[in-house]
Amino acid sequence: MNRRFLLIAACTALLLTSGCSERTVITSHEEQIEISLSWWGNDQRNEYTIEAVKLFEKHHPNIKVKCNYSEWSGYQARSDVQMVSGTEADVMQINYAWIEQYSPDGTGFYDIQQLSEHVDLSNFTREELDYGMQNDSLNAIPIALNTQSVYINKTIYDSYGLEVPKTWEDYFAAAEVMRGKVYPLAMTSKSSWFFITAYAEQVSGKQFMTMEGNLNFTAEELRIMLEFYCRLVNEKVMPQVEYFERLAPEDGIYAGIVAWLSDGSSYCDRAVNNGYEYIVTDYPVDSSSQVGDGWYAKPATMYAISRNTDHPEEAAMLLNYLLNSSEMANLQRIEKGIPLSEAAQNYLNEHELLDGMQYVAFEKMNEYRDNLSVISPYFENEALIAAFRDASNAVLYGKADAQTQAEILYETFDDILRDAKA
Repeated sequence: MNRRFLLIAACTALLLTSGCSERTVITSHEEQIEISLSWWGNDQRNEYTIEAVKLFEKHHPNIKVKCNYSEWSGYQARSDVQMVSGTEADVMQINYAWIEQYSPDGTGFYDIQQLSEHVDLSNFTREELDYGMQNDSLNAIPIALNTQSVYINKTIYDSYGLEVPKTWEDYFAAAEVMRGKVYPLAMTSKSSWFFITAYAEQVSGKQFMTMEGNLNFTAEELRIMLEFYCRLVNEKVMPQVEYFERLAPEDGIYAGIVAWLSDGSSYCDRAVNNGYEYIVTDYPVDSSSQVGDGWYAKPATMYAISRNTDHPEEAAMLLNYLLNSSEMANLQRIEKGIPLSEAAQNYLNEHELLDGMQYVAFEKMNEYRDNLSVISPYFENEALIAAFRDASNAVLYGKADAQTQAEILYETFDDILRDAKA
């Protein structure tokens, strides 16, 4: 948008006791434009984002940015109301699933392709931008990618004379050697959902669901998932997900962790400080699979522009600054994940700011990115994960057989997905 100047000319005649005089005062100033930015996060994220906004305002003194932020649950609840009422921020941090939720036809957010004069899209690959495409409209741009990664405490495996596992069966073999003193793996309920689905996809040769959120597994494939989880627990490969302890990795209670790429440092760095060597290992396979088959990648978080913004060009300038500027890269570093922006990555590389387990996991993801599937926005539906956990426990505690429970679960999943798309 061209800069707009307001020329104010005032001519004032002052009547003085000594006589009549006339003065002309001419003043010019740039019109102030206010836009808003919203995000969620902890105090660290709030502080560096506010600092970045102040620097942006110094570069663009005609633009004032109003900041709205909170922790995740409050942000999500408020955003639900704002998106329905059309009062959302001009630039907003969004969850990947929100594209499908708020913009099923691609018109729920501003098409950033129309603002390419102000947003340098060349810093992103076509595949990366595709995560934000909806009906040929670029609804959002991913800040970083995330995937489940397998972190192995090599020190513990070495102490038992074990090689780092490569196949699913290698983990069961490790459990026999460790004899319940240490678990070869541990994971949260959500991570186990990815882990077990990957196994079932490899065994069945089918994807769990379509991108549109339609269940692709039959009751038979769901039975494979139930039985595999029960086997993992019964043969002490992993503790039940309800008993997962976040601090256990640093105490050497777990010999491995399945967790998000973005959580790699928080899980492993303290363990490394305690003298353990952690590595990011390959995704497990069966005899007929390629490494990475059955696993998914998704945007860790994204930026979008409101379709209701009165100042799309200024909003695009702020969006570009948050994604591609060296100043934001220096402040944010890898707090939101390893940035996808080539400019931001180059800055961090040049200043040796890419390190830690998160970066190791990022490199492992890139090694197999061609094999990783794009996740459906419906895959992480919490009701699906909770229903699977309940069904698994019913089988685990002998309250139902796997086949019967799988048939019930199939109907439950179908109902959950139908309601999610309603």
